[in-house]
Amino acid sequence: MSFQEIVFFVLGAVLVLSALRVITARNPVHAALFLVLSFVAAAGLWLLLHAEFLAITLILVYVGAVMVLFLFVIMMLDINIDRLREGFWNILPIALPVAVLLLAIMGATLMGPYFGLSMRPPPPEVAEGYSNTRAIGMVLYTEYLYPFELAAVILLVAIVAAIALTLRTRKNTRNIDASVQVAATREGRVRLVSMPSEKKGVSAPPPEPELPQQPPPQQPK
Repeated sequence: MSFQEIVFFVLGAVLVLSALRVITARNPVHAALFLVLSFVAAAGLWLLLHAEFLAITLILVYVGAVMVLFLFVIMMLDINIDRLREGFWNILPIALPVAVLLLAIMGATLMGPYFGLSMRPPPPEVAEGYSNTRAIGMVLYTEYLYPFELAAVILLVAIVAAIALTLRTRKNTRNIDASVQVAATREGRVRLVSMPSEKKGVSAPPPEPELPQQPPPQQPK
C-alpha cells in the first residue's frame, strides 16, 4: 500500500466519521465544527486528485467564510435543542427506509461493473509548470461561458430579492436622497445676515426696566 492510498483511507475515514457527527451531535456548535472538519477532509481528497483550485476554494469559501458566519449565527442565537428534536421519532419510520435506499444506490453505483472504482483510472501525471487554475479558467470561460454568466445573473437576482424581502423601513430612519444633495446650491443652504457693528470698548446702555402697568382708577357711579 502506497503513501497516497494510506492518506486517502485516513481522510476518507475522517470525512465519514465527521459527517456522521454532524447529524448526531446534540450541540449545534459541535455539529458546525464537525462540518468544518468534513470540509477539510474533502479538500484533502481533492488534493489527491490534483484539484488544487477546488480544494483551496473549499477551504477559503466554505470554511473561511460561510461556516464561520454560520457558527457565529448559531452562537448568537438562543437555539432550543429540545424543540428542534420534537417529532424526530415520528418521521424515523419514513426517513430510515429512504436512507437505506440511498445507501444501496450509492453502493451499487460504486461497486458496480460499469461505474465502480475499477472503471475509474487514476489521475494522469501532470507536467511541470501545470496550473490547475488556468485549466479550469480556460474551460469555464470558453465552453461554459454562457452557463457561467447565467448562474451569475440568477445569483444577482437572488441577492436583490433577499434584500428587498428583508428590508424594513422605520419612521425614525433618516434617508439620504442623492438627487437632492447634488441639486443643492449655496443660496439654498447659506443665508447671509447683515448686523450693525459695535464700537470697541463702548457697551450699549442697558435697557430701561419696564414698570408694571397700573389699572386706571375707577370713576364713582
